[in-house]
Amino acid sequence: MRLGKGRKSPDEMTFLEHLEDLRKRLFYSVVALLAGFVPGWIFSKDIYAILARPVTQYLPEGTKLAYTSLTAPFMLYIKVAFLGSLFLASPFVFLQIWYFVAPGLYQKEKKYVIPFVLMTTFFFSLGAAFGYFIVFPWACRFFLKIASDFQAVITVDQYFGLALKVLLGIALVFELPTLIFFLAKMGLVTAGWMIRNFKYAVLVVFVVAAVITPTPDVITQSIVAIPMLALYGLSILIALAVGHGREKARRRAEGSGQAG
Repeated sequence: MRLGKGRKSPDEMTFLEHLEDLRKRLFYSVVALLAGFVPGWIFSKDIYAILARPVTQYLPEGTKLAYTSLTAPFMLYIKVAFLGSLFLASPFVFLQIWYFVAPGLYQKEKKYVIPFVLMTTFFFSLGAAFGYFIVFPWACRFFLKIASDFQAVITVDQYFGLALKVLLGIALVFELPTLIFFLAKMGLVTAGWMIRNFKYAVLVVFVVAAVITPTPDVITQSIVAIPMLALYGLSILIALAVGHGREKARRRAEGSGQAG
């Protein structure tokens, strides 16, 4: 059926129309990222100083990160500017994701667009903050303590690559509650199913934590894994609430059908 303003449901859209819609959403997202690149570039040195703090705070005073090629600092500031742009434009990017999946939702479910954007932006930022303030400083201190007998020559390329992996990896993992909310709304997962598969979830959580965290020690991995398990627990509660809502809606629909 048509879903308002001339938009089609996924069943009515052809494969090429799906691709065209995806292309449009990607184009808008790229435009938003490019627009955010301008302030990101203006404040790139400030953003870099913030990103470097988790490691520089454990280095001797006055120590700076190194570079091994002439263009490395320039390329670093470009990457830093795009990283800042990503967080600045993230609400708009999440909105484009919503618009892409919206044709598959019922009309009454489309009212969740604002909660979706707010939830995804909040958990994305929360995950990045958790990685920056908790996980990454711990990892930097761990590595520098292991290498205390040596002279540290840390290049900006290596450091930024590691920071990007940790911050964005944890930020994406923190989107789990939002993902479960919409999967539950579509009836693809239930709280009971999540509880029954909790032991497998624990295994997956620790595997993901091992991939995200840069250190091999169990303590650092647990620092990431425990909040992930807490997010899984929160997701179970979210799925439970959504399930109750779906059940009430089903009963109301049956009651009105019988009354008719």
